[in-house]
Amino acid sequence: MQALVSIIMGSDSDLPVMRQAADILKTFNIPFELTIVSAHRTPDRLFEFAKKAHQRGIKVVIAGAGGAAHLPGMVASLSPLPIIGVPIKSSNSIDGWDSMLSILQMPNGVPVATVALNAAKNAGILAAQIIGSADEKVQQQITSYKKQLAQQVAQKYELLDKVGYEKYKKK
Repeated sequence: MQALVSIIMGSDSDLPVMRQAADILKTFNIPFELTIVSAHRTPDRLFEFAKKAHQRGIKVVIAGAGGAAHLPGMVASLSPLPIIGVPIKSSNSIDGWDSMLSILQMPNGVPVATVALNAAKNAGILAAQIIGSADEKVQQQITSYKKQLAQQVAQKYELLDKVGYEKYKKK
């Protein structure tokens, strides 16, 4: 099946975080691809990927990066697709602020939708919502998913109200 979302990361060390995007897209049955594209170590691969992703049928790119985190912004500068940036707290990171600000502070004309630090699951959900804006089946799955989230919270507050905070055990 043709991938609609491309999940890219600067290094395989980003995979534990970026796996969350893959897992949620799998939940919504949205075909995706996942690969490594380093902005600094493989610039030719980056340029090739970013310029041609839309020609391959990709509709959204999720790009995760830590440290200087140039990957999402560089892809956004070269591609007509919506780019979702996932800042990652990496081993050489300053508490994740360096990657967060590198992805968040894009100049006008080169937007990158940015999710919270290490929040690849939210990036996957946002990508699904983008796909769902043109696919009613996916949109229905998103609606159902959000109803499930609300039900889970309702169960928790009902239990908290019933047993009180001192006896409440987090599930």
